[in-house]
Amino acid sequence: MPQVHADSAKPRLTEGAEVDLTIDKLAFGGKALGRVAGCVVFVNQALPGQRVRVRITNKKSKFAEAQVIQLLAQSPVYSPPFCRHFGFCGGCQWQDLDYEEQLHWKRVQVQECLRHLAGLTPGRILPPVASPHPRYYRNKMEFTFAPRGWLPAADRGRQDKSQGAWALGLHVRASRDQIFDLEECFLQSPQATAILKEVRSLCRQSGLPPYNPKNRRGFWRFLVLRESKRTSQILAHLITTHQGEAAAIDALGERLQARFPALTTLVHSRSRQKAQVARGESSRTLWGSGYIEEQLCGLRLRVSAQSFLQTNTAAAEGLYEAVSGLAELTGRETVWDLYCGAGSIALSLASRARRVVGFELVPEAVKDAYLNSRLNGLDNCHFLGGDLKERLRETWRQGSQPLPEVVITDPPRSGMHLQVVQALKELAPRRIIYVSCNPATLARDLALLGDRYEILTIQPFDLFPHTAHIESVTRLERRQAAP
Repeated sequence: MPQVHADSAKPRLTEGAEVDLTIDKLAFGGKALGRVAGCVVFVNQALPGQRVRVRITNKKSKFAEAQVIQLLAQSPVYSPPFCRHFGFCGGCQWQDLDYEEQLHWKRVQVQECLRHLAGLTPGRILPPVASPHPRYYRNKMEFTFAPRGWLPAADRGRQDKSQGAWALGLHVRASRDQIFDLEECFLQSPQATAILKEVRSLCRQSGLPPYNPKNRRGFWRFLVLRESKRTSQILAHLITTHQGEAAAIDALGERLQARFPALTTLVHSRSRQKAQVARGESSRTLWGSGYIEEQLCGLRLRVSAQSFLQTNTAAAEGLYEAVSGLAELTGRETVWDLYCGAGSIALSLASRARRVVGFELVPEAVKDAYLNSRLNGLDNCHFLGGDLKERLRETWRQGSQPLPEVVITDPPRSGMHLQVVQALKELAPRRIIYVSCNPATLARDLALLGDRYEILTIQPFDLFPHTAHIESVTRLERRQAAP
């Protein structure tokens, strides 16, 4: 095996070469970064301050990628991981990194995305607001069925054959199709993990196979668990194909209902989608209301199986308060809330605005938003369903709603569609509050808005401890027209 020493003169990096280097920083997306003779090397599963020996797995003209093969010196910011699955589970990336250090690097990544990807130098990027609960913070998790489960090397050869070879759990890190059986988790509650394990056992007993995305055969596809952090209600959502009997779901539901009193409702959806997305085209509620009730910012929120709600309830309260503060509403404004989900942000602003109009693609979420407005006695909220690219301009041109002075936008990780950005520039609201879960697409969209809007404040929020993900709230003000 060829070896390269970091202190040698202009070493030649090739695939398979072994390199000693010091990790300098964490790059966007969570990979570590070191250098060898000026060449950037991206390293999986390493920490700033570590001295490591790595093997080059991919060499490009301007950078290389590598895997750690030996730890030579530990980082001063190392923190012992607390989950047995850490290292191969795709749920956590930074469990071995001190939490305060996680917050530091998340702020750095927001700064670098804005500077490098968009050439922006915002006036203020505030320190990230920590999650109130670094463990057991998620109110929703999605688990995938797989026809063949993945096992860590230490467990191979001693698999329990009576359980069968298939799995229900999370993705292996950096893998699209490898799933392992989750046995413990510090993201969702222990009660949710117990439900997951019981569903796995009952589904194996059913004799029906998991869905295989390669040949599109099988029955079981996904299990989604939603849990209210304030009322302790739990919703289980099973998603299957049409290649099996509903009686299997009914029997499973009876067993779950008897064993878990906190499991207040069970929903079954069927999907013919080729894409591995945890959604169904048709749904039925086996028992319970079909939703859970959450409490957020003094609101009661009903959340159904396929609606969107911020995943970290406690941290979302701080984020919503920041949205409200940065919006600086006086009670006279019309607010448009884009990508509004079940209406949680819109409803949190309703008492401070003259009128709030929410836009959302998912019909179930629009229904939830209306139910939530009535549940909270708010009569100044209106919600519109449909593709935002078309619905935004349609609403504007038809004059069916008052034009906004303030716009809240909370797009998915892909950011706003170019047509939505252009429509915003033409609408020209006085203020835009951009809630983002992806600094890269945030930077892109802010650059597109930059000729019309000035960036005043960016406040990061850590809604996803032990991962590289970071949420942020940005305030933009319309630039004054030239005289």
